[in-house]
Amino acid sequence: MPENWKTYKLSELTTKIGSGATPRGGKEAYKESGISLIRSQNVLDFSFSTNGLAFIDDKQAKALINVTIESKDILLNITGDSVARVCKVPDVWLPARVNQHVAIIRPNQELLNPEYLLYYLLTKKSKDHLLTLASAGATRNAITKVMIEEFKVSIPPFQEQKAIASILSALDDKIELNLQMNKTLEEMAMALYKHWFVDFGPFQNGKFVNSELGMIPEGWEVGKIGDTIETVGGGTPSTTTNEYWENGDILWYSPTDLTREKSLFSLGTAKKITSLGLQKSSARMFPKNSLLMSSRATIGLLTINTKPACTNQGFITMLPNEKLSVYQLYFWVKQNEDLIISKSNGSTFKEISKANFRDLDVIIGKKIDAYLKKTNNIFNQIESNIEETQTLTILRDTLLPKLISGAIRLKDVEQMAQASL
Repeated sequence: MPENWKTYKLSELTTKIGSGATPRGGKEAYKESGISLIRSQNVLDFSFSTNGLAFIDDKQAKALINVTIESKDILLNITGDSVARVCKVPDVWLPARVNQHVAIIRPNQELLNPEYLLYYLLTKKSKDHLLTLASAGATRNAITKVMIEEFKVSIPPFQEQKAIASILSALDDKIELNLQMNKTLEEMAMALYKHWFVDFGPFQNGKFVNSELGMIPEGWEVGKIGDTIETVGGGTPSTTTNEYWENGDILWYSPTDLTREKSLFSLGTAKKITSLGLQKSSARMFPKNSLLMSSRATIGLLTINTKPACTNQGFITMLPNEKLSVYQLYFWVKQNEDLIISKSNGSTFKEISKANFRDLDVIIGKKIDAYLKKTNNIFNQIESNIEETQTLTILRDTLLPKLISGAIRLKDVEQMAQASL
């Protein structure tokens, strides 16, 4: 640690540390709108999620006035499986309160820069320490107020804190911008798909004919998805045979890769298998730009692989061709998600069989070159943004522990960060 850095307890650097409570009446008391009630599912590392965001009315909020969130507050999950996750709430969701599973940490902004504290708590060193503290309890993971107050933070002079936080925040802002841009681009692509393949907008002045799916433009047809494209299953090599996994270089997808990335394009997998592992299992290689769909438990998770790959048995992978592009397949699945799920069965967990999936109807269009060109441009931009986001994420994750520990200094990284932005 550099000589001009000092170590303090968080209680010495904050004006508030505390958690909230569930409003009287529990979940049944939540409203459609009103004052945000932040819960553990909203607090993710590096970002705030609105999924499952609850709302309470003014009367309920007044009962929780002592846990009002202010701008720049840092939120820390303190119980359960999500313990030690940390983020900052965007001001757009204020005013807000927290429930008993989330702690507010309010830095004294004359001593401790809030963004610096955020990144400090996001380092692996801090995360591991918080998880160790949380696991010390007898029954469930929990971080107490005292643990937070006693938690030690090493800080440089205030202006250096701000500069460090500024570099890391700039990278995160660009990552978030790319994510928002891709969301907008995907919405545009979905609207384009509906215009062509649901509303048949470009063909409204032409002749229509009847089909199994209703009226469609003349020259178009309806076919079974299994007769129109090739579908591929997967498999898992024995996990007890090291030769199937050790030093593997073949991308091998499991559904957790999709839930982790939540990305239209996938750049890689957490696990890889060897050529021998591929040979000794029912996994099958497929080319890049195929469409992977999870087919069991959570049905309908999607991604497009950017490199040749294979999957475990929890997927149906669709290989596009001249009749159906990967863009059409992607939005066809999105458009028919409820239908696909309705065809699933199983007592332990739901799964759609390849036979049931292959029997689904799909519209095959003609004279759609303009659609393909527009959609190709949109998907290329999405893929480019995903690749840039991966580069920025790697840079941020590399710089974060080094900047926070003082292992590298600002002058050594400022130009590097600016070049990436």
